[in-house]
Amino acid sequence: MLPDWPEGTVAVLSTAAGPPHAIPVSTAVRSDATTIDFALSVRRESLARLGEDPRCALTVLARGVAFTAHGEARVVEEDERIAFVRLDVDDVQDHGQPTFEVEEGVRWRWTDDEAERADAELREALRRLG
Repeated sequence: MLPDWPEGTVAVLSTAAGPPHAIPVSTAVRSDATTIDFALSVRRESLARLGEDPRCALTVLARGVAFTAHGEARVVEEDERIAFVRLDVDDVQDHGQPTFEVEEGVRWRWTDDEAERADAELREALRRLG
């Protein structure tokens, strides 16, 4: 059901529990055909919203990939800083069309070496959750 996408792709997490709320996340990892794991700071409003209403959507736009995964998310592990969140995907909305092609996703880079290392470590920890 879920396609693959490049590591570090910026995805957009949209949560319910009030007015729509969307944030970029860089840690989304495809765990299997129906599961995505990602990390959020425990201080994120999105995490609080998921606690109130687990319904959410994760939109991924990268080279050759354009989709939104809909489902419910839950915290599977947490420490004092980071919550590891699992999105159980119910439906995938494929945004691909024969009339266009996504050539690349958001172009971004870390400007802090420590933040870049921490992000890579989080993705690796998320892969081990699966």
